[in-house]
Amino acid sequence: MTRSAAVTREEHARVSELLGREARGLRAIPVKNAEGQPMVIRVASLVDDKPFPTLFWLVDPGLNYRIDQLEAGGFIAELQARIDGEPGLRDAMAEDHAAHVALRNSLMTEEDRARLQCLGFFDSLQQRGIGGIEKPDRIRCLHTWYAAHLVAANMIGQLVDQHWAESLNAS
Repeated sequence: MTRSAAVTREEHARVSELLGREARGLRAIPVKNAEGQPMVIRVASLVDDKPFPTLFWLVDPGLNYRIDQLEAGGFIAELQARIDGEPGLRDAMAEDHAAHVALRNSLMTEEDRARLQCLGFFDSLQQRGIGGIEKPDRIRCLHTWYAAHLVAANMIGQLVDQHWAESLNAS
């Protein structure tokens, strides 16, 4: 995987194609595959004067499909049960959310920050971690967790990687 910050017109068009719609608020492509294709995109915290708490989006079709399979197989419920029973995992999730909020703040433009404050959205955005979730001990979407994990490692992404490695070894 390679990391890149600048988005070319061609990359913007490719991301729009992968999304199946215009890529609004696209700020960067922080993770690309070995062929230079977008895997993870970074979106502005404010798009069309609306807060956008989901910072990173997984756009790689293969990874999206693999995570779709995990979700359809009940992996979120399995992880949630583990998290509910293990205080250390809950603490790690809370730390991951806090780190994500700090990262989002560091990447936010001054214009976006000022506009979010003017519109009254800034404070509530500070309460939303990975995937825009408010409850730091709940998993809502593995796609957003894994996208964030590919940019800055997090516990849920590590558990997904571990699951895939164990599944591969069991085959």
